[in-house]
Amino acid sequence: MKVAVASRSFSKHPVLRAELQARFPDATFNDAGKSLAGAELVAFLQGHDAAVTALERLDDSLFDALPELTVIGKYGVGLDMVDLDAMRRRGIRLGWTGGVNRRSVSELVISMAIALLRHVPQGNLEVRASGWRQLQGRHLSGRCVGIIGCGHIGQDLTPLLKAFGCTVLAHDIRDFADFYAAHGVEKVGLDDLLGRADVVTLHLPLDSSTVNILSADKLALMRSDAILINCARGGLVDEAALKTMLMTGKLAGAGLDVFNGEPPEDRELLALPNLLATPHIGGSAEEAVLAMGRAAIAGLVQAVVPQPGSEVWRAAGLA
Repeated sequence: MKVAVASRSFSKHPVLRAELQARFPDATFNDAGKSLAGAELVAFLQGHDAAVTALERLDDSLFDALPELTVIGKYGVGLDMVDLDAMRRRGIRLGWTGGVNRRSVSELVISMAIALLRHVPQGNLEVRASGWRQLQGRHLSGRCVGIIGCGHIGQDLTPLLKAFGCTVLAHDIRDFADFYAAHGVEKVGLDDLLGRADVVTLHLPLDSSTVNILSADKLALMRSDAILINCARGGLVDEAALKTMLMTGKLAGAGLDVFNGEPPEDRELLALPNLLATPHIGGSAEEAVLAMGRAAIAGLVQAVVPQPGSEVWRAAGLA
């Protein structure tokens, strides 16, 4: 196969480059470091029958322009940018591995929870501005944490929270009864979770059933001393409503690794002292990058046409 790597982080990673070239010597890399979309993405992928992609949008128009493209190796676990049905209709194969970056995301969630509970973002800003006062926070230990979406990442996060003595609530449309029983997780409805949890963390794909799942009305169910963490996908949370709640003290804090538009442009939101914002780094630990890259390389060979009812179909929220 002649492989094109659209992903910027894969392209600049020396180990992943070497491992891909060992199997596909004629691979083409995105050495310009550009975020490729539309006509530029089509031009980059032309002449290749396989591609490694990350956040690039793969849809009908792209596949129509690239009839020679038959295999995609997915770098990362998100699928909201991939039209699986368009791939199925054309017989294009996809190599995808779920949960390959789960520990990287889980550790970021833990770090955000501790930082927000201890007012680290606010304290950092005050010291940098020559302030010096002790801010009294709270432990993560013993807190009630609500996990919305208890798939790969939620299930990886749970034992880490249990090590802190946390009560863990979970809400998911799927039933993980055996996992819940084994780890002492309480399965609850969404409204119940939002009303009880000290920390709410999102781990859902973005699809028609989850977009704006935390609307203004749902956010209003959270306690004023609670914090919200979103290391999943932008579009799950009403950012305008969240900003108002943070500004008015109706929510204690929020940690956002993802935004409705990236990079975010709402400077008023980003300036809030009770917001911890990061640039979509949930899967950017060195260990996760290697795992995602190796899964994408293996996926070029092990790829299959996505089908309704398959794991990838379910992960994309299509079944």
